[in-house]
Amino acid sequence: MRKKLSAMAELFLTFFKIGLFTFGGGYAMLSVIEDACVEKKKWITHDEMMNVTVIAESTPGPIAINCATFVGYKTAGMLGSIAATLGVVMPSFIIIYIISMFLNNLLEYPIVSKAFSGIRAGVSLLIVDVGVNMLLKMEKSLQARLIAFGSLAAMLLIDIFAWNFSSIALILIAGAISLALYLVKGAPEKKGGEAK
Repeated sequence: MRKKLSAMAELFLTFFKIGLFTFGGGYAMLSVIEDACVEKKKWITHDEMMNVTVIAESTPGPIAINCATFVGYKTAGMLGSIAATLGVVMPSFIIIYIISMFLNNLLEYPIVSKAFSGIRAGVSLLIVDVGVNMLLKMEKSLQARLIAFGSLAAMLLIDIFAWNFSSIALILIAGAISLALYLVKGAPEKKGGEAK
């Protein structure tokens, strides 16, 4: 019991620090989550981080919260998922609550506005870092590369020509293509949960 409480406290504090010191939302948090959970704590592997990122992006809710919930569950079960989720949510809640109490028009202050301009630039780099890392670690098959670069090309065309096309539709199309190719090739026979 003491070991489980210790694991829950560690999960809460780790994700509390991630939530407290990361600006820019879930995508900016991904590289910090990976550094903490894969590199330092060894709670999950790189492959699991890739999988949870895809699942967290495809399911409702903020991506950082979904990642925290998965890591917490894998590390310490249901209570671990609650601890990690609360940890990543609490800093934002506390900061926004304090700001709403004392500063009505925060962005009207020139110093705050300039600080957020710099933060936006830093967040952009964090998001690019996550994208590059995911590309380098993805499966080195022709199918995975075609889907990744096809999606990138589609996103660029949608942005350049300002087409009204949802990114969710792109995710669903990529998933449907992968599933169709999987079914055409034939699912590998499984025995005892492992592919032969």
